[in-house]
Amino acid sequence: MPKNDALQVAAPAADPIDQLDPREFILIKNARVHNLKNLSVALPRNQFIVVTGLSGSGKSSLAFDTLYAEGQRMYVESLSSYARQFLGRMDKPDVDYIRGISPAIAIEQKVSIKNNRSTVGTSTEIYDYLKLLFARVGRTFSPVSGAQVQKDNVADVVDFLGALPDGTRATVLAPLPPLAPGRTLTKELDLLLQKGYSRVVVGGETAFIEDLLSVGAPEPKGEVFIMIDRAVLHPGDEDLLFRLSDSVQTAFFEGHGTCILRLNDDETRTFSDKFELDGMTFEEPSVNFFSFNNPYGACHTCEGFGSVLGIDEDLVIPDKSMTVYEGAIAPWRTEKQGEWLKPLLKNGIRFDFPIHRPYSDLSEAEQRLLWTGNKHFQGLDAYFKWVSEQSHKIQYRVLQSRYRGRTVCPDCRGTRLRKDAQYVKIDGRSIADVVLLPISGALEFFAGMALSEHEAKVAERLVTEITNRLGYLNRVGLGYLTLNRLSNTLSGGESQRISLATSLGSALVGSMYVLDEPSIGLHPKDAEQLIGVLRSLQELGNTVVVVEHEEKMMEAADQIIDIGPEAGSGGGHLMFQGTYPELLRDTATYTGKYLSGALAVNVPAVRRPWRNALELTGARENNLKNVSVKVPLGVMTVVTGVSGSGKSTLIKRILAPALMKQLGGGAGESTGKFDKLTGVQGQVSHVEFVDQNPIGKSSRSNPVTYVKAYDAIRTLFSDQPLAKARGFKPSHFSFNVDGGRCEVCQGEGQVKIEMQFMADIYLTCESCGGRKFKQDVLDIKFQDKGIDEVLELTVADAVQFFKGQPKVAERLQPLEDVGLGYIRLGQSANTLSGGEAQRVKLASFLTKGATLQQDKILFIFDEPSTGLHFHDIAKLLGALNALIEQGNSVLIIEHNVDIIKCADWLIDLGPEGGLNGGHLLFEGTPEDLVKLKDTNHTARFLADKV
Repeated sequence: MPKNDALQVAAPAADPIDQLDPREFILIKNARVHNLKNLSVALPRNQFIVVTGLSGSGKSSLAFDTLYAEGQRMYVESLSSYARQFLGRMDKPDVDYIRGISPAIAIEQKVSIKNNRSTVGTSTEIYDYLKLLFARVGRTFSPVSGAQVQKDNVADVVDFLGALPDGTRATVLAPLPPLAPGRTLTKELDLLLQKGYSRVVVGGETAFIEDLLSVGAPEPKGEVFIMIDRAVLHPGDEDLLFRLSDSVQTAFFEGHGTCILRLNDDETRTFSDKFELDGMTFEEPSVNFFSFNNPYGACHTCEGFGSVLGIDEDLVIPDKSMTVYEGAIAPWRTEKQGEWLKPLLKNGIRFDFPIHRPYSDLSEAEQRLLWTGNKHFQGLDAYFKWVSEQSHKIQYRVLQSRYRGRTVCPDCRGTRLRKDAQYVKIDGRSIADVVLLPISGALEFFAGMALSEHEAKVAERLVTEITNRLGYLNRVGLGYLTLNRLSNTLSGGESQRISLATSLGSALVGSMYVLDEPSIGLHPKDAEQLIGVLRSLQELGNTVVVVEHEEKMMEAADQIIDIGPEAGSGGGHLMFQGTYPELLRDTATYTGKYLSGALAVNVPAVRRPWRNALELTGARENNLKNVSVKVPLGVMTVVTGVSGSGKSTLIKRILAPALMKQLGGGAGESTGKFDKLTGVQGQVSHVEFVDQNPIGKSSRSNPVTYVKAYDAIRTLFSDQPLAKARGFKPSHFSFNVDGGRCEVCQGEGQVKIEMQFMADIYLTCESCGGRKFKQDVLDIKFQDKGIDEVLELTVADAVQFFKGQPKVAERLQPLEDVGLGYIRLGQSANTLSGGEAQRVKLASFLTKGATLQQDKILFIFDEPSTGLHFHDIAKLLGALNALIEQGNSVLIIEHNVDIIKCADWLIDLGPEGGLNGGHLLFEGTPEDLVKLKDTNHTARFLADKV
């Protein structure tokens, strides 16, 4: 027998991560979530950490699915027994351990709000404080005289009496209410006598009630007043004032809210406890009075939505460069409807109406006259009223629908509130005025707001909360938004920065914030301000972990963590951890190579020439200052400018809907103000707006179904011998219909547990183990993989797997071409980021290449670089160029310098955001823009790249 010591094996070397102190580091050991390959990392506490790497390398798996998921799970575990009963079934992240974790807050880039009532003001809670502020210190002003509406009480009257000179004779009177039907003055006087009153004032003369009754109480000559009390005033006589306060209260009661003081028999002063002035009765301010989400405060016409379905002026007068004589009014162009136009053409000279002047050159009064009409002709309002009256005939219903669209509510003018809520003002502004100011302007208003000493004391806490939140929104680069802006119209980056500002407003400490590309939607100039905000969050005592590709953000970080080396199954390794200067010297990572200049996105050798262009004239919506631009066709055009300069307004609010209307679509969508759009006919067949909205509303929607590859995969599996033997059709391999799917989870792979007062929890289905199908369907294999295993493949792996099946591979290849090789085929649509959803849509268009060649499509993209690493932008540019080679045009709203430098044509707006933006600064090539680097923000950042 060998000795025992011969059997001893050397102990394994201790893992360095085990030696670190969890009080100083957040320790993650051997994370295996998604594509992470036993990744171990120590995150220093209370530091600003950037996680970077190729798109799909595992950044989000580390930051959100591992770090945040465990922080959230441990937080929920501490809440209640109701929540904890589900935690035994909740999946922990696949990791050996995570130590030293703090309560986690995730701020993602998804626009999850679909509610048409939610605004920037309500989602940040600023509007709640505004309602309170206006209810407490707002003053109501009459729209007739402009005088303040006030309601008197007993204290107001007594204070008035106490300030009168010594020896003043004061009589407290109450007007006798009008006699009810069947009542006589005698009966009223007799009742007053029974109540204890002895005198009345009739026609200015005082009389005893008993004397009037003795002569039969003749009909009075003038109004009758009940004398409640009378006294000679002496300042400082507290007993007398106390007695008079009772008398005043009685006068208000007997006078049904009115008390009259007669002073020295020659002067009267009327007090009322009713809120009225100029013959109008006003509502007293309350919180609900200012709430457009409450029936009491909402505009009665639009019910608090701010818009109604009405006649759309842009559809009635589509080409504003035409004159009335030439047929600018579309519904009056036919012979029959043209009868409405003849009186205007015939009589226009009588009231000096210029029928030969383009509609866009008419004054506002002249344009309005076309709608209202006058004694010489009936206007468009009368015409459409007549059309509505003819709606029992189908042709008139069709005619009316052709010109209907979403229009601003005529009653509230889009403010959503009942009209009289705007009579309540603080320092000259109503709540509607405040929410229509840009956030930077609202901040200035509250900083300089003039209040009385009492009002300032009442409003102090509210104004502090409002200005803090407005200040944070301004600091994260959103000073150009208004509080009235709808939440569902925000971009993913804007939505995320609003969540960030809300988190800053809560001022938590000792927490861990995990952010997903907060620089999205920010011009490089504005990114510096955002970095300052994140630093503020860290300096409060929080750990800030940011998934980011922005160079400035990496430069400012305390620590950079790079995941790689490739995407999808080729990623998941910790490639680098250190500081920015150390990363510049790193040659093992793509990030280091691009930052150091060893690799770069190449500038095109030549810019494509163009001949035809869309010409948009006189754009005036939001902050645009009468902008006129050319959008070249057949090339790549990029619209740039600082955040809030007017890019989205120009393209998304004006150009896109105006184009759609000219091409016969988009009738229900309102268009911003502009004069005319030319160059469309024969040059553009239709418009595709490729935005960042989810590719499907259902969790069942996924990339493989969206690009139409799943049909071929299901057919492939149904053709397998075992499938034929069991009688399986392609539908058996669908998780959307009965047959082969797991019936417990209905093919979802997860079961939803509804949590009261908390977000719902999704747990893996216990019946199928998350595999979505019945076991006999899972038995069917193609090249040793079941249908569930195929859905778990990444796009890159699937392209290789289906290499011999061109019907499948050809549809999947575009997904890889746009930089989405890392996403799984069956990945739920609601787990894709906005940028990923946008690139899936781009891939679906690339799969239709053959059919697209018949059309001339204008593709409009809103920041397609969202979520892309430097290395992936080259792939995206290749996909965009492929669309142009098919004969289409590409128009991009973008801040990414690598995409800007590859454009054929640039349109730059600015110079700043909000009210200081909206000017056209530049049109031309990147080379020409760079020449303006001393005066143009975009040119300054582009100078080093071109």
